[in-house]
Amino acid sequence: MGTVHIQGGKGIHQIHSALDVGYRVLDTATGYNNEGMVGEAVRSSFIPREQLYVSDKLPGLAHQYDKAIALIQESLYRTGLDYFDKYLIHWPNPKEELYVEAWQALVNAQKYGLIKTIGVSNFLPEHLDNIIEATGITPATNQIERHPYFNNKDLIAENDKRGILSEAWSPFGREINDTLTNATIKEIAKKYDRSPAQVILNWDNQHHVFPVVRSASQKHQYDNFHYLDFELAQEDMDKIDALDQGEKGRIEGQNPNEYEEFI
Repeated sequence: MGTVHIQGGKGIHQIHSALDVGYRVLDTATGYNNEGMVGEAVRSSFIPREQLYVSDKLPGLAHQYDKAIALIQESLYRTGLDYFDKYLIHWPNPKEELYVEAWQALVNAQKYGLIKTIGVSNFLPEHLDNIIEATGITPATNQIERHPYFNNKDLIAENDKRGILSEAWSPFGREINDTLTNATIKEIAKKYDRSPAQVILNWDNQHHVFPVVRSASQKHQYDNFHYLDFELAQEDMDKIDALDQGEKGRIEGQNPNEYEEFI
């Protein structure tokens, strides 16, 4: 469950609702300004901590090694947790050229026991190769933009080649496009008697991509959670693949080489 734009007491209620449905993975970031809320939701939950998987992200303002180590600790204090199950570098910020330093901080924070698994987000192949060459450590995951209008298949192939799991943020493309009302996807959903969201999430799964999806209502949380009990035929997978618009389909302003992180 993604937690971007979820805050305060309402956010705690939404997370508890998702946990009731069966979600166990929670994705947050310092830049979401809700680490305290996520931590409170975890601590006040009926689910034992060891059964939950909490992922956080390092912002661009803390790519310097000492700042990164300090902010990881600070984020743990904010959440009230003893460790993160996973921690990512949010963006490579290549213009600053500090992401290798940030990666070394994550490598060491893992050794210190602050983090169990380390990964990155929005990294391109050259960024991946630079951090792997510098440290000898390969990220477990790379969380990237991925939805039917921008399937990002080349980057997914590069992740696969390095043994990195691809995660899809905003797998429905946010509110700026119409993937959930797209005629092709609706037709496929009708064929399987499923929701368009379930079709898209299964498309990700069958491409070995892990989707991070956010929903406020328990009904949508339920639909988004129960998508693994059917399989799309290859012809339907191909139809969704064909919706790709390349760079035109990318969410505006999200190119890792062009985006200058402001947090």
